[in-house]
Amino acid sequence: MDYARGVAILLVAYRHVFEGIKSSGISVENYMYLEHFNIGFFSFRMPLFFIVSGIFLSASFSKRGLRKYVENKAKIILWPYFLWGILQITLQIIFSGYVNRTKTVYSYLYLLYQPVEIEQFWYLYALFNVSVLYVFLKYVVRLKTWHQVILAAAMYFGCSYFNRQSINLGFLLDIFHNYIFILIGDMIHTWIRDPKRIKMLQEWKTFFILIIPFAATQGYFLYRNINSTVNKYRFVEYYEPTIFLVIALTGCAFVICCCFLLQRYNKQNWLRVLGRNSLYIYVSHVIIFAAFRVLLTRIFHIYNVPFLLIVCIAIGVTIPVFLFRLSERLGMEWIFTLEKPGKTQYEKNNIAVSEARIAN
Repeated sequence: MDYARGVAILLVAYRHVFEGIKSSGISVENYMYLEHFNIGFFSFRMPLFFIVSGIFLSASFSKRGLRKYVENKAKIILWPYFLWGILQITLQIIFSGYVNRTKTVYSYLYLLYQPVEIEQFWYLYALFNVSVLYVFLKYVVRLKTWHQVILAAAMYFGCSYFNRQSINLGFLLDIFHNYIFILIGDMIHTWIRDPKRIKMLQEWKTFFILIIPFAATQGYFLYRNINSTVNKYRFVEYYEPTIFLVIALTGCAFVICCCFLLQRYNKQNWLRVLGRNSLYIYVSHVIIFAAFRVLLTRIFHIYNVPFLLIVCIAIGVTIPVFLFRLSERLGMEWIFTLEKPGKTQYEKNNIAVSEARIAN
C-alpha cells in the first residue's frame, strides 16, 4: 500500500504541476499528449487514495477506539490541513503578483466550508470527514454492510446530480462523492491481506488480464472528456457516474496489481518512501514547486514544458520528504503532524530481518 500511495502522490503532483504551468500562461499546445495524460490520471488517482485509506480504517479503529481514532485523525489530517492551508493562503496574498491564484483575507473562511477553493487541500478535509463519518455509522450506529452500500450509492449518485444542477453544497459534496471509495477499501481489507489473494495479485497473469480493461476504460474516459463541451475533466464523473465508478475501480485495481508486482520483486523502493511520506508531500508540494517554477521562468527564463514538468515534480515530491526528516531532527514534527510518527510496519519488518541476520 505504500507503493500505491507513492503512485497516487506522483499522479497528484503531475496534475498540480501541469495545471500550474498552464495557469502561468505558458503554452502547452505543442504537448497535448501531456494534457491527455493529465486527463487520464484524473480518473482514478483520488479514488485510489480513499480506497487505500479505507483498507486500514478498521484496523486503526480496532487499535484506538472511537475517541482516540478521531483524535488521531485530527492530529495527522486536520492539523496539517489548517496549518498548511493558512500558510498557503498567506503566501498567495503576500506574493499575489507572482502566483497564479490570488487570495484575500476572506479566503481563510473557505477552509471551513469550501475547501475546493484552496486548491489541493479539499482532499484532507474530505478524508477526515469521510473517515470519521464512516466509523461513526459502522461502529456507533452499527449500520450493516448492505446499509452502508445503499447509503454510499445514494450519496455518490446524489453528488453527480447536484453537480449537474450546479447546486453547491460546499464540503458536503466531497463527502458524498468519496464515501463509496472508503467503503470499498474497508470491504476489501481482509480480502487483500489474504496470502492467497496477495499471491494472485503478484502474478503476471493478473497484470495482463487487468491491462486490457484498464487501457479500454482509460481510452473511453479520455475520449469522452476531451470531446465534452460541458466539463473537460469531469464530464464522465458527473454525467456518467456509473461508468466513472467502473473506470475508477478498474484503474485502482490495475495500479494495486502493479504495486504488488513491485513488492514481489522488491523494485523501485523510492516509491515506498514517497508513499510513506505522501501526506507530508501533499500538504506542501504546491508551495514548493510553485516557488521553483517562478524561479525557473522569471529568473532563468526557462519555458520548456517537459523540462518544467519533470523538474517541478521531482522537487515537489522530494523536498517535503527532506523537510519532514529535518523537522524530526529538530523536534519540530508539529509542522506536519501532532502525532509523533512511529516506525512503519515495513521498517519494523526490515529491523526484524536485520536482527535475524545478525543472530545467524
